[in-house]
Amino acid sequence: MTAINRRRALTGSAAIAVGVPVLAACSSDDASTAADPTDSSSPSPSDASPSQPSADGTQTPSEGSAAALASTGDVPVGGCFVATGAKVVVTQPTEGDFKAFSAVCTHQGCLVESSSEGEIPCPCHLSRFSLEDGSPVSGPATAALAPVEISVDGDSITQA
Repeated sequence: MTAINRRRALTGSAAIAVGVPVLAACSSDDASTAADPTDSSSPSPSDASPSQPSADGTQTPSEGSAAALASTGDVPVGGCFVATGAKVVVTQPTEGDFKAFSAVCTHQGCLVESSSEGEIPCPCHLSRFSLEDGSPVSGPATAALAPVEISVDGDSITQA
């Protein structure tokens, strides 16, 4: 049996001091996909359209702002388009019928994806939401995506 001498003890301590932070940096944390207000890589408020939830749960923009989200050609019939800067998903369940919801998944805060497959997909844990009302269709999410007020003027879709 080998005795632990001072050199081995110091070498082991150094390996732990260096190894633990490296392993922690490589670990995965599902909560890190949610928007972190202290994270400088998250879009700043000036990058996204300012909005505030109203009493009925819908998001409405701050005074006087109308954020362009997409053109009607960006949103496939039976699909959705995500305006990532505004964190809004615009859907077109049937031709000419446009709806919008928060693009932040209600399960753990990941952004949903654009799709032409008949549902709003979340890539993180495979939740899927209805194009009609943002309600969960499958997956771990149990709450609906919050509705967002929009207006369609010609081929421009803006946050109302």
